[in-house]
Amino acid sequence: MNISLDGSPTENAESAATTAASEGCQEVQATATEDLEETVSFKVVYKKTTHDVTFSLHQTVRELKDHLGKLTGVPVVMMKLMYKGAVKDDSKTLRELRVANGAKMMVVGSTVNEVMAVTAPTPGDLKLTDEASGQAKERLSKQRPHCLIIDKGKPDDALPARKGRKEALPKVPLSGMLNKLGGKVRLTFKLEVDQLWIGTRERTQKVQMSSIQAVVSEPIVGQEEYHMLAFQLGPTEQSRYWIYWVPAQYVEAIKDTVLGQWQYP
Repeated sequence: MNISLDGSPTENAESAATTAASEGCQEVQATATEDLEETVSFKVVYKKTTHDVTFSLHQTVRELKDHLGKLTGVPVVMMKLMYKGAVKDDSKTLRELRVANGAKMMVVGSTVNEVMAVTAPTPGDLKLTDEASGQAKERLSKQRPHCLIIDKGKPDDALPARKGRKEALPKVPLSGMLNKLGGKVRLTFKLEVDQLWIGTRERTQKVQMSSIQAVVSEPIVGQEEYHMLAFQLGPTEQSRYWIYWVPAQYVEAIKDTVLGQWQYP
């Protein structure tokens, strides 16, 4: 280091110090830039098409959905993104979601054209719907077709029920319920493939959740801690699959899981 006669650093020394400080700042800036530009490559499946996507780990789920909407034609408000289950928090970044290179996601939903092309009900369906609407003032659980099942009484293996409470779905299938034929039925929610499995002794019906038009429910008169609940599998009410003795605390969670919160009040 060069020292002047009065003991202060020379111009060369000051210049070297300035250069070192500048280089240090540049290194910090370069590191920050690299961090911001860190990306992850993964696959997104929609129906039978696989899209290769590369995205910044700092971008959010909502930004990813906007991008996937352009790729698939599925509006964001009608899109369900599956990654280790349903992704419900659009504000999370891909880093917070722990998306890794080579990961696989799934988009579930319908395009606007598909929604518009839903099969219109036949005149016969409309007649049946009109007849059903005439009975709307009567509680469903008091209507004869439903009474035939409800009057048999609660199944011995019915799950404990809690009126006026809302709870998340348990990790195991919901069981101890009856279908419209009086047979035992269980519900399994396969979030990883966006399917609802309706199991009976004879068979297991695997239903794509995105194909379910509506989920309706009503407390059973006199035993309001239990509900009767239906999944509408087609365009009219005649396609409803009724299930009886559903514990009241799980009804809202079932609707949320099948339809998504944006689709019902």
